[in-house]
Amino acid sequence: MIEREELIGSTTSAILHWTLRIAVAACFIGHGAFGVITKAAWLPYFAIFRIPEAWAWRLMPVVGFVDITVGALTLIQPVRAVVLYMMFWGFQTACLRPVAGQGMWELLERAGNYGVPLAFLCVLGAGRSLADWFSFRPAPPLTLARASAIGWILRVTTALLLIGHGGFDFAMGKDWASYGAAAGISPTTLATHPLSPMAGWFECVLGLIVLLRPMRGVLLFVLAWKLATEAFRPLAGEPIWEFIERGGSYGAPLALAWIQRRSEEPAKAAHARAGSATVSSD
Repeated sequence: MIEREELIGSTTSAILHWTLRIAVAACFIGHGAFGVITKAAWLPYFAIFRIPEAWAWRLMPVVGFVDITVGALTLIQPVRAVVLYMMFWGFQTACLRPVAGQGMWELLERAGNYGVPLAFLCVLGAGRSLADWFSFRPAPPLTLARASAIGWILRVTTALLLIGHGGFDFAMGKDWASYGAAAGISPTTLATHPLSPMAGWFECVLGLIVLLRPMRGVLLFVLAWKLATEAFRPLAGEPIWEFIERGGSYGAPLALAWIQRRSEEPAKAAHARAGSATVSSD
C-alpha cells in the first residue's frame, strides 16, 4: 500500500507563502528604486560590461523599472517564470560585486537576493508545462518533504548572509562610523575599541549556529538583529530603500523559524500517539 505524503497545514503554507512573497517583492522594489533615482555605486557593475559611464546613468532607470515591475507583479500575482528570473538576476547582480573587486563577502552577504526567490519558487512548485511557468497556477499542497527542502535553502541563505555581513567587519574593515553615530557610539569609541571586528565574528558564529542547528529562538533573534542593524541605515541618513531592499535578510530567518516550528508538530504528535499506545498496552 502506498502511503500518502504528510502535508503541512493550509494556514502554515499560506503564512510561509506570504512571508517569502513579501520578502522577494521588497528586495526587488527596494533595489529597483535605486535604479530609478540612480546610484553612483552601480557604475563599476556597468563597467564590467564595458558600458560607458554616460550610458550607465541612462540605463540605471531602465534596470530599476524592470526590478520594480517584477517585484510588484510578484506581490500582486506571482508567476513561476518571473520568480525564476528573479533568482538568477539576484545571483548575477550579487556576483558582479566580487568581479568588480569588492570581495567575495559581498556575494555571501546578498544571499537573501537569490536564496529567498529560490525558496519561494520551491513553495510555488515546478510547472508541469510551459503554460504553468508563464501563467498563475495555484501552488500544490506543501508536503513535509518539500518544506524540509525549503528549510535547507533558507538555512544556508540565512547562514551566508550573516557570515558575509560579518566578513565586512573582521575581514574588510568597512567604515560603520555613520551607523555608530546613529546608535550613539562616538567615532573615538569605535577607533579605540574593536567593536566592529567583534560584531563581525559574532555574526559569523551566529551564522554557523543557524547552519548547524537552527533553533527557533536563535532564528527569531537573527530576525530582530537584522531588523535592528539594518534600521541604522535610514537613521544614518541613507534612503529608506536601503532598509527595504534587504527584505530577504528578514524573510529568510522568519520563514525558517516558522518551518522549524511547524515541521516539528507531526513528529511530536506521532511521539505522543506512540506514548499513549505504550501506556494502553501496559
